[in-house]
Amino acid sequence: MIHILTTGGTIAGLDYENNQNLSKENSVQIDSFFKTANVAFEYSIKKVFSKDSRLIKDKDREVLAQMVQTSPHDKILITHGTFTMQETAEYLGKLRINKTIVLVGAFVLGFDKRTDGSFNLGFAISSLMHLTQGVFIAMNGKVFEWYDVYKNLDENKFQTLKVNRYV
Repeated sequence: MIHILTTGGTIAGLDYENNQNLSKENSVQIDSFFKTANVAFEYSIKKVFSKDSRLIKDKDREVLAQMVQTSPHDKILITHGTFTMQETAEYLGKLRINKTIVLVGAFVLGFDKRTDGSFNLGFAISSLMHLTQGVFIAMNGKVFEWYDVYKNLDENKFQTLKVNRYV
């Protein structure tokens, strides 16, 4: 069973105007991606909060960490906005929780027909099923460890911190 914790963000189709005002007119329920794909795995979904990730503070991360730690499941997927996904991954990673935790999001709104959300979600689920314990970010076909990732704002994608880490 995969336990999915949602926190808002672009993947949920939440449009944040002026970096503050939440527009819920076109919000997307994460399970709608799964229903469309007719998935064959068991999952449960719990909404933790619904925020632009720029507004997520350590108090919110503490609530999220508590939900991860008390979950009866070992495989946790967290949907999260991309702006502070790295900070949340680092917060959880430093706690050394004995579970496999993958954070995922989208750069294009979840309701937009061009969204990367459905691809990222499928990729993250697949990654979650094959990774060992730890905290990871799965975005755009790549998996990053919590301590080795940053969001390149110029290219609008996640990258590793180490250039030639396997050489």
